[in-house]
Amino acid sequence: MLKYNAVINQEISTNDLIVKEICPVIKINLRGKTREFFTSVGKCLNMILPTEANTSSSSDQLTAIWQSPDEWMIVSNEIDNNDTNTSKLNELLFNNISKTNLGAVTNVTDQFVQLEMKGKNIYDLFSSGSPFNFEEFKERKGSTTQTILNNIDVIIHNKDQNYVNLYVRRSFANHLFDWINDYVSKL
Repeated sequence: MLKYNAVINQEISTNDLIVKEICPVIKINLRGKTREFFTSVGKCLNMILPTEANTSSSSDQLTAIWQSPDEWMIVSNEIDNNDTNTSKLNELLFNNISKTNLGAVTNVTDQFVQLEMKGKNIYDLFSSGSPFNFEEFKERKGSTTQTILNNIDVIIHNKDQNYVNLYVRRSFANHLFDWINDYVSKL
């Protein structure tokens, strides 16, 4: 298994909300904007990067989350069972993108904590701590947003109805989890 220390060692589980950390999952920040960059990434990932703001694209093994016109987070859809911190995906992208000066590849696995959230109260929780309007977001599977939740920068990916993955920087993960837990305890 990937040498990754879980940040959240507990789970929130009520009838209306389930929150747990999913780890270890490979997360890679990818930057570039040339036609050659897109072609090379498409060949490496066997998928097309989303180019429309606040969207994602997925294959069986990976999800690409749009972050800006020239930036994506590539996330593995499966837990990584490697026993080292090296990733074949990172090496493949680094060799074909960074080494050829087409763009930048940065492994951010240790930087972001992935929380899986399920339940009918997800968007009530988000609305209580974020200025973002989730009305259209929650209706569009695959939509993404970067927003503030309880004054913490987060990335939210709509996986399906009442099912999201939330990415938060490791240093803020416990604080955000405690805030979520506090919110749930008041329901």
